[in-house]
Amino acid sequence: MKILIVDDEKAIRNSIKDILEMEDYSVETAENGVEAVAKASKEKFDAIICDIKMPEMDGIEVLDRLVADGIESPVIMLSGHGDLETAVTCIKKGAFDFISKPPDINRILITIKNATDKANLVTQTRILKKKVYGQDIIGSAEAVGHLKDMIAKVAPTSASVLITGPNGSGKELVAQNLYQMSNRSMGPYVEVNCAAIPPELIDSELFGHKKGSFTSAIRDHKGKFEQADGGTIFLDEIGDMSLAAQAKVLRVLQEKKLTPVGGDKEISVDVRVIAATNKNLREEIEKGNFREDLYHRLSVIVIKVPSLEERREDIPELISHFAERIASDSGEPVRSFSPEAVKLLKEKNWPGNIRELRNVVHRLIILGGDPVSAADVRDNVDIN
Repeated sequence: MKILIVDDEKAIRNSIKDILEMEDYSVETAENGVEAVAKASKEKFDAIICDIKMPEMDGIEVLDRLVADGIESPVIMLSGHGDLETAVTCIKKGAFDFISKPPDINRILITIKNATDKANLVTQTRILKKKVYGQDIIGSAEAVGHLKDMIAKVAPTSASVLITGPNGSGKELVAQNLYQMSNRSMGPYVEVNCAAIPPELIDSELFGHKKGSFTSAIRDHKGKFEQADGGTIFLDEIGDMSLAAQAKVLRVLQEKKLTPVGGDKEISVDVRVIAATNKNLREEIEKGNFREDLYHRLSVIVIKVPSLEERREDIPELISHFAERIASDSGEPVRSFSPEAVKLLKEKNWPGNIRELRNVVHRLIILGGDPVSAADVRDNVDIN
């Protein structure tokens, strides 16, 4: 493991360095904040030990710069003025811990271990969530560039988001990217397909129930909103939710409280809501099928996902991406597609959008040759 020690006092730098090297750490030093930020920007450190009182750039300024630059190395602050107010300031700004000078070396060793253990856990969790919640959005079309820009701007906020777009266009992937890039990415992510829940069960599924509240309620059940407390809930196919359920969702969004079925106590919840639909909700409002007040609550930000027709130039890149993913999942070599096969697929109409394209690529990999040829496409795909 590599540690960076930042202190303007040479004796302290060297003494900590010597002790850490005896514990088999690889150690680098910096004698001021400017040098520390430069080094941390160029290479990854498993932990940074930083003095607070330094000339040119003090430790708190260093911490601010590291956080602003997205450097995720845990920072342990050192200070000869170990007052509580300074310690609280450091922790609020993102420091892992605060240690008073002269530093107790055992405390430093324990703190480094805890910091690196937590950093490893965070990294592993992100990798796992990446596998579970999907990959980056693939494509370089102008419409996709605009979509990525919107996600990058909106994700760090707490605003509710309404994602619109046709079936199969990737609304779920957009929701997952919003979650991954948000400040709630370490919290839960709960998906709800509103169209798949029977009307008689929607209250129990969303808001939970108490034991004995109905015949099959043999134990207390946490609803989806409570499960998502501190994180994000994704309400897919929100346009198919009943008016009665819409009224209750609106109340949760307004009051941040819910009452389980059969319960008599309100439960506070802190949930960011991302909703998606392939319907035109303004038309549904005019028909009386959707509440206008709920629409305004959900649509603080509206993100439109382009159809495959609007990003046809991305089809070759998407074919390669899906071929690699399918090979990875099956443990087989990546199958290539001939230029003629790609040309035919690029010219095809795709009413099912990205989802249909992926299924077609999978079918051709199973049934076609290597490389997949234009003849394979004509034999196995309706290209009209």
